[in-house]
Amino acid sequence: MNIYKKIYKEIKRAKKIVIARHIGPDPDALGSTLGFKDIILNTFPGKEVYVVGNPASKFKYLGHLDKFDDSMLDALLIVTDTPNASRVDGVDVSKFNKSIKIDHHPFLEEFCNIEWIDDKSTSASQMIMELVTKTPFKMSNEAAYKLYTGLVADSGRFMFAYSTPKTFRLVADLLEKTDLDITKVYGKLYERAYKEIKFKGYLSQNLTITEDNVAYIKVTDEILKEFNVDAATAGNMVNEFNHITEILAWATFTEDKDAENIRVSIRSRGPIINKVAEKYGGGGHIYAAGTKLKTFDEVNALINDLNECTRKYKEETSSE
Repeated sequence: MNIYKKIYKEIKRAKKIVIARHIGPDPDALGSTLGFKDIILNTFPGKEVYVVGNPASKFKYLGHLDKFDDSMLDALLIVTDTPNASRVDGVDVSKFNKSIKIDHHPFLEEFCNIEWIDDKSTSASQMIMELVTKTPFKMSNEAAYKLYTGLVADSGRFMFAYSTPKTFRLVADLLEKTDLDITKVYGKLYERAYKEIKFKGYLSQNLTITEDNVAYIKVTDEILKEFNVDAATAGNMVNEFNHITEILAWATFTEDKDAENIRVSIRSRGPIINKVAEKYGGGGHIYAAGTKLKTFDEVNALINDLNECTRKYKEETSSE
C-alpha cells in the first residue's frame, strides 16, 4: 500500500483527529494544518477535527485554532511541517497511540507511526495538495486558499529551487478545480502595516556585514518596543534581504521576552546553513533554517560558524 492510501485509510478510520505543527508557525505550518482540516471535513463531515497550537496574530485570517485538552488524546494525531518531536506545538506526541507525520524538511527523527517525508517539496502545503490528487479526499475552496498561501510563502513566490514541474502541475490542478482567487492570496500575504515598513528600514540600515559575506542583526526587546512590533515580525523580516550583492548568508537574532529566548532565523543564497542551525539545537532546509538561543552571548559563536560556512562555500565555488 502506498503512502497516500495509508494516510487516507487511517484518517477514514479515525473518528477524532488532532492536527498540529511546529512552534512559531509560519504560513505553511498554518496553511497545511488548517487547510487539511477543511479537506477532511469536506470529505468526512461527521468527524471531529481540531487544529491546535499557539496562534500567530499576523496570520489569524487563515483560520481558528483549538485549545488542546486531554479529551483529545484518543484522537489520531497528524503533524505537518515539523521534522522533530520537540518542535511540535501544543501537544505531547508520545501520548498519542496513532500518529502521522507529513513533512518537507530533511529527516531528523522518526516520531510518528506513519511518516511521509519529501524534502524535495516546496512545502507541507504542497504535499497536502498532492495527497488530495492521489486519494478520494475532496478539495474545498477554503482549503485551496490556505494551501496556496502556505505554498507561495515557503517557495518564495516560486523563486526557490524546490519549485519543480510537480509544483506547477499541482497548482494548475488546484486552479482548475476550485474558485481560488490568487490575487486575494497575494494581497493578504504581503500586506504590511506602516510600522513594519519603518522597522524594515531600521533593519536595513543596521545590518552588520562581515568580511565573509555574512549579514546579521541583533534585535533587542527595547528595539521591538520602539517600533511596536513583536518577535515573530522580526523573524519574518529575514526574507527581505535575499537579493543583496554583498551577502551570501544572513540571520536575525531577536529577543523574545515572553519565551525567554533569542529567536534565530537564518537564510542563504548558496552556503548550506541548516547544519549550523542543527549544531545549536535547531534545523530546517539547506537555505532556510532557524533555532533558539538562551542569551545573546551565544550569538557570536553562531555567527562565527556562519562565517566558516560561507568561507568554505566561496572556496568550493571559486573555480566554477
